[in-house]
Amino acid sequence: MSTVNLTLADFESTIRDNSVVLVDFWASWCGPCRAFAPVFERSAQSHTDVVHAKVDTQAEAELAAIVGIQSIPTVMAFREGVLVYSRPGAMPPAVLEDLIEKVKNLDMAAVYAKIAARKAAATS
Repeated sequence: MSTVNLTLADFESTIRDNSVVLVDFWASWCGPCRAFAPVFERSAQSHTDVVHAKVDTQAEAELAAIVGIQSIPTVMAFREGVLVYSRPGAMPPAVLEDLIEKVKNLDMAAVYAKIAARKAAATS
């Protein structure tokens, strides 16, 4: 599977409708973004069960602002619609592989329990 380009119009549905989604926020003028692009593309070819999406922060400035992008490249990982990872900086292939395995192996029941506990604490 190759990478897909996301826009404000399809960002939320892509996150919601797929089990694991990695999103690379980038711009064409960004050297580290261009260096990371082939790593991300090879990962997409290797992990066909993971949606590898890209957001061009110049074309999708509103989306980048909504999700709080302050530095590029930034990689976000979503599992079952939940943001589970967000960090700026390009990654070497081994680090990206490790991230994918960790996201796939998350105990989502524990994640949902933690989310519920935070919501309960915020309302009390």
